[in-house]
Amino acid sequence: MIPVKEPVQQFQNTLLFAQTLDQQDPLRLFRERFLFPQHGGRDVVYFTGNSLGLQPKTTASFIQQELNDWSKFGVEGHVHAKYPWLSYHELLTDSMAKLVGALPQETVMMNQLTVNLHLLMVSFYRPTKNRYKILCEGKAFPSDQYALRSQLKFHGQDENALIEVAPREGEYTVREEDIFAAIEKNKNEMALIMIGGVNYFSGQVFDMKAIAAAGHQAGAVVGFDLAHAAGNIDLKLHDWQVDFATWCSYKYLNSGPGSVAGAFVHEKHLNNLDLPLFAGWWGHNKEMRFLMDSTFVPIPSAERWQLSNAPIFSMAACRASLVIFDEAGMPSLIKKSHTLTAYLEFVIGEINVKNNNCLQIITPRENRGCQISIVAHGHGKKLYNQLIENGIIPDWREPNVIRCATVPLYNSFEDIYRFGKVLGDLIA
Repeated sequence: MIPVKEPVQQFQNTLLFAQTLDQQDPLRLFRERFLFPQHGGRDVVYFTGNSLGLQPKTTASFIQQELNDWSKFGVEGHVHAKYPWLSYHELLTDSMAKLVGALPQETVMMNQLTVNLHLLMVSFYRPTKNRYKILCEGKAFPSDQYALRSQLKFHGQDENALIEVAPREGEYTVREEDIFAAIEKNKNEMALIMIGGVNYFSGQVFDMKAIAAAGHQAGAVVGFDLAHAAGNIDLKLHDWQVDFATWCSYKYLNSGPGSVAGAFVHEKHLNNLDLPLFAGWWGHNKEMRFLMDSTFVPIPSAERWQLSNAPIFSMAACRASLVIFDEAGMPSLIKKSHTLTAYLEFVIGEINVKNNNCLQIITPRENRGCQISIVAHGHGKKLYNQLIENGIIPDWREPNVIRCATVPLYNSFEDIYRFGKVLGDLIA
């Protein structure tokens, strides 16, 4: 987990100050490589990259390349396309592995997030009479909860086997000492720990390294949903000894709605060819795949968990974004992210001073990525709708939270100033 290092300069809530920060930003030109929705003839303030990232301007050409090769080669595009489709998914592996702190052989792009979660739990949730419980964070993303509960039911367990560590009364974030206490209390029955690395609602970043260590000490398998973490925070899945993880690519990774997801399996599991899994032919030995033999021979990498051939068009969109990430580099993006969120926090504080502290930031300063979640006391969804009407696009989550993601690839300090100006005027 990366500690937040606040910038030393004194912020000012003025347009000139915000524009000066933008001029000093070494990543400022990356903004020009994305397409923004328009409102009133100008770019909207887009703070919803934690739900759906903006489209890179190169995405269309990446997809068009595959459309052209499909028209030109038909089925022969699998071997004769500019980027042959048989091995297309491999073009994404190195870049994605670097983003999540993994070895290439531990990483694969396939399916969608919840599909991957189920496939990985086939291998890594193996309940026994004595070890059968699953631990997750309270207020986990609903799809995770559906998946975990359905796995329990599939294995003949009741819902009492799901341990949800929730925020304490009157709090919005989970105290990590409560997670470790729950692990200790249930250590003799714990089979799996599966937590969202960044909580979608509060934006809280969990100490995945410490959770993995505690889980392993208790004898449990540890996995993470990284939907709100991949492309947002510093990840070191290999070094942290995480057993498995999965993530989508349409949020911070900007690969388009419903696009291909990613999966990670630590190398310590890759030589275990007896590990149970649901098999498909794209996980079968590549040299033998087209011999059409009925005996499954697993690939000795995370590719083993693949089922079907790659979705080329969504992978092309993902490639377009990963090229940009490779160029920008996560260390630089994270550094800018810290300053953006600190400036947003400052601007919200300025509004609070003038409006009886009606805005409550629930995202912990010391454990956050580029998302800040706000409770607007006394205003609710009406305020969110008014922001939309004024060209500000944050995200609303029931029952009362406005989420703002200041994405360092394409958000600017002037965006934050504009947001603050509109927000302050609406509240006043």
